[in-house]
Amino acid sequence: MKHEHHHVCFIVPPHIFKHLTTSSNAAVREAAHHALEVSAAARGKRTAIGPFVGLLAASPGVKQRTVYDEKGGTKLPGKLVRKEGGKATSDVSVNEAYDYAGDTYDFYEAVFARNSVDNKGMRLDSSVHYNHKFNNAFWDGTQMVYGDGDGQIFTRFTACIDVIGHELTHGVTQFTSALDYQAQSGALNEHFSDVMGSLVKQWTLKQSAAQADWLIGKGLLAPGVKGVALRSMKAPGTAYNDPKTLGRDPQPADMSHYVNTNQDNGGVHINSGIPNKAFYNVASAIGGNAWEKAGKIWYTAFTNKLGHTAQFADAANATYEAAGELFGVGKAEQIAVGEGWKNVGINVSKQIISGSAMITVKAPPASQPPDSAYVPPTIKSQPRKSKG
Repeated sequence: MKHEHHHVCFIVPPHIFKHLTTSSNAAVREAAHHALEVSAAARGKRTAIGPFVGLLAASPGVKQRTVYDEKGGTKLPGKLVRKEGGKATSDVSVNEAYDYAGDTYDFYEAVFARNSVDNKGMRLDSSVHYNHKFNNAFWDGTQMVYGDGDGQIFTRFTACIDVIGHELTHGVTQFTSALDYQAQSGALNEHFSDVMGSLVKQWTLKQSAAQADWLIGKGLLAPGVKGVALRSMKAPGTAYNDPKTLGRDPQPADMSHYVNTNQDNGGVHINSGIPNKAFYNVASAIGGNAWEKAGKIWYTAFTNKLGHTAQFADAANATYEAAGELFGVGKAEQIAVGEGWKNVGINVSKQIISGSAMITVKAPPASQPPDSAYVPPTIKSQPRKSKG
């Protein structure tokens, strides 16, 4: 039986809010407590959603977006304000939620031939203006939800395409590997969302791996906060350093600095820095556009090869195997994967290395569902479709 677990996944981790609750600024403290309370309430509402996911399907191969306005409320989804093909509104949050969800859909379709987050044309629903000055955005298992930010620490959460790509990728994981949201498997869950969120941005901006900033949430921090983003894949632990607000970015960049903690589901947003750095290493070593090779290796591994309890070592093995299948055993791409993981303190197993030479790639039977099949090694990027 397929493992199925839905978890409300927030872009801003709890350790940031816990630090903000110690601020000398009363307004900042209040906003942090508010964010923690609203997040806890949102998790509580999540329990009854699972059975209704199937009702959100659209026609196969047809992009369907809807945007709702919460108007400061929390009863999802809110008032419908824009649907697929509708004209832009005067509300920038509505338009960003609509456009960036479309970019994410187009990216998955063009690069991986994936039909929405569930690969069955699931409608992409978004609700903006959730609660009052809510400092977060999240995927709740069926839709995207965005706060406006308090203007002191965070700006509006629809402003960053990589944040939207990150959160929608939690939906992809939900319908594929369903990685447990705890400790290393949870960090891999967050990591895969960071990878794809960054790649959505790079693909949309037509940036190579060398040109990309590799930041998650650049532009999300309000003016005056000492930082550039929520996370840096290129240099984990350097995204922000502001003792008066966010504190210091706690992400480690290698296994020797792995953080053992009971907070944040075992540090899922913290230790994701380790595989993030590994992916950056791989993409940089391969060069060119990161979505064309490194991205396809990761997509193949994370949607087809990992079980829900996968650990970092499993991800290293799976991506090494995928690189051999897609681009050839012993080729530069596979070597880059092995070295990329080794540089963060994780080695591909000797059994995987010796066994990869015997890998043969076969097309899946026509009757096999797409999510259980390997991505064909011949898949190529397609031209980006215009927004609509």
